[in-house]
Order: sequence, then structure tokens, then C-alpha cells
Amino acid sequence: MPSILDRPRQVAATLRSVLRFAPLELDRVERRLRRAAGVADLRAIAKRRLPGGVFDYIDGGAEDERTLAANSEAFARIGFRPRVLRDVGAVDPSTTLLGRPLPFPLVLAPTGFTRIADPEGELAVARAAARAGLPYALSTLGTRSIEEVAEASDGPKWFQVYVWRDRGLVKEMIDRVSEAGYEALVLTVDTAVLGKRERDVRRGFSLPPKIGPGTLLDGLLHPGWTWDFVRAEPIRFANVVGADVGDGASAVSLASYINAQFDPAVSWRDLEWFRASWPGPIVLKGVQGTADARIAADSGVEAIALSNHGGRQLDSAPATVDLVAPVADAVGDRLEIICDGGVRRGSDIVKAVALGAKAAMAGRAYLYGLGAGGERGVDHVLGLLDADVRRTMALVGARSVDDLTSELVNQAGLG
Repeated sequence: MPSILDRPRQVAATLRSVLRFAPLELDRVERRLRRAAGVADLRAIAKRRLPGGVFDYIDGGAEDERTLAANSEAFARIGFRPRVLRDVGAVDPSTTLLGRPLPFPLVLAPTGFTRIADPEGELAVARAAARAGLPYALSTLGTRSIEEVAEASDGPKWFQVYVWRDRGLVKEMIDRVSEAGYEALVLTVDTAVLGKRERDVRRGFSLPPKIGPGTLLDGLLHPGWTWDFVRAEPIRFANVVGADVGDGASAVSLASYINAQFDPAVSWRDLEWFRASWPGPIVLKGVQGTADARIAADSGVEAIALSNHGGRQLDSAPATVDLVAPVADAVGDRLEIICDGGVRRGSDIVKAVALGAKAAMAGRAYLYGLGAGGERGVDHVLGLLDADVRRTMALVGARSVDDLTSELVNQAGLG
């Protein structure tokens, strides 16, 4: 029987066996990111770090934000029908899109004014995408130019273009894109006018953000962002600097700017002009039903992105993932389908591919990472999504993307 003198030694031995202290992490960004187990955690961190108007510009949607919510809710409604004993010791999520191999089925979507989340903006996102081997689509309304992004990234790059009233300006940008080695043109077709983004209206949000009496307190409450913002070079619409359309040097309402500069009279006939002006593949972004998908296939575009602009344009538009199966049935053998909107987990990507998409597109997910931790935050998001895809494939019994078929998903729910 142990003596009373042995008890302190026993207690000490027990404590040594159970107490574990993590090494002290001095890097504040690394400390933040270590706590982020998923995109939702990065969203929460970004919300704390960014001024309210900046966060709401990234996070918000149109009007009552029904479509914004529906995009994610539609993924949540889809259940899996997992298969077992399928030898998933070596899961391979690689695929191809527009003839290029991808390590897993994801494209980084175009997002405007990215530098409001982090001073490096599009450069940080493009570098992270290149490290992951994924395509990055630069927005026409980007805050880093076509040439700056091309110099910063040797990864696959796409360019998203709106149909401006000034077709000469569009042609000039297309020529620059071709010269800089971009691989695909993403033609966004759901912005005849800008949707009513009521969070921005309530905030009085302008681009670039202005720091004045109404926003001074918000800036003081977010000193890290404010210090970075005032030290960085001025934010501009970098791809149209020097053009007559205005480059955002003065604060503007995005709605007023877009409604003045973009052409609401654009039609299917304009695709002929883009085909004549651009030698590479065209992705038509903003298709929201089978009727337009069929017209797109007839027009000869290489791919469509089923998209409602992340819920930022027409509220009550259909949730994107709900469109994948019917559109794939209608035209999936004639063009490639990308599912854009609501992707927050790798399991969402798996669901979209199983329903008939070639890949998914994500924008907000990486913006949350950018706002939470800059370029390393984007790396963190892409790492999470990659790991999620691999784990989900293993758990549903899919060794490769070819194994991801509709038999593995249940759109009726989780039963």
C-alpha cells in the first residue's frame, strides 16, 4: 500500500501525463487562423476585424437577402447516400476544366474592390490560388490591374468582364488580357442594372470607403484595418485608370456608377462580338435556368457559370445548386457547368459535382479568409476546402471525381 509520502509524487506523475501546453505562438495572424476550423469561423473573425460597412459590403446581398440565404440553405438540404467498402485508401479529387487540370474542382470567383478587405487585395488572392493550382478570375472592377495580377501570379488566370457601354474600352481590356496570358474570359450577364443592396444603403457605403464623421468611430474600433487602409496606396478601379469612365478616385455609389457605365441593352447578339474579339474559351456567368442554358450551348460558349451573383442582384432568384441537375440534363454534354454561389465547405463542392457540375466557384469564402488573415487567410480557406473535398469523397465512397454521380446525393433531404 502506498505511503502518504508517495501521494505527491503520484499527483505530479498524473499531472505530467495529462497536461499539455501548446507552444506559445507569437504571430497574431497565425493565432487567429489556428482557431478557424471552417469558413464560418473565418467569417466571424473578419466581422470583428473589418469596419461594419466594409464587412457588410462583402457579406451582404440584395433586398431581403432571401437568395443570399437560399444559396447556402440549398446545399444544406441536399443529403448524401454514402457507399461503404469502396477502397478509398487513395482518394483523387483532381479533374479538368476548360482543358486544364485542376487539383480539385474549384475556381476562385471574381470579386470587385478586393482591397477593402486587405491592402494586397487581388494580388494576395491570385498568389494563393497559384500555390493551390486553382484558376483565379480577376474582376473588371478589381483594385489591382490585369498586368499587376499577371506579374504576381504564374497560376491559371481568368478575366471577368462586364458589358460596358464603351465597347472600345472592353476591347482594350480584352487585348490586355490576351497579351498578359489569361486563359478564359468570364462574361457576366446578370447586371443589366445593379441590384438594391440595402446594407450598403443603410451604411451610406461608398467605394472607396471614406473616413469621416459618420465612420470615424468605426475606424477607431478597427485600428488594424484603418492603419493599413490609410498607409496603402489609394484604391482605384485599376483596370480603367485613365479611361473616361471614372476609376473610383473619388468616392462613388456603386449603383450609380454601374448603372451609368454598363450597357443594359446587351443581348445574345453581343456574344458574336466577344467571340470575334477573344480567341480563348468564354464562360457565361449569370445563367439561371435551362432555357438560357440551351441558348448558351447553341451560341457555342465553352462553359456557363450558374450564378445569381451571390444573391446580390435579383432577390428571390433560384438557389444556384438547385439548377445544376436540370441544366446538366439539358446541356451537360454540350458545355461545362460551374456552380457559383453558397459554397462554404468542400462537401458543397462534392454535392455540386455529383449533381452534374464540372466545378464550383467561391468568392465570399476566400474574402472572409482575406479579411481574417490576409493572404495566409486565403491559403487557409483553400486548404480547408481541399481537405473537406478529400474527406467527403472518402466518406461517401468516391475514389475519384468520376465516382461522384447523382446516386451519391439525395436532393429530397437528409433521409
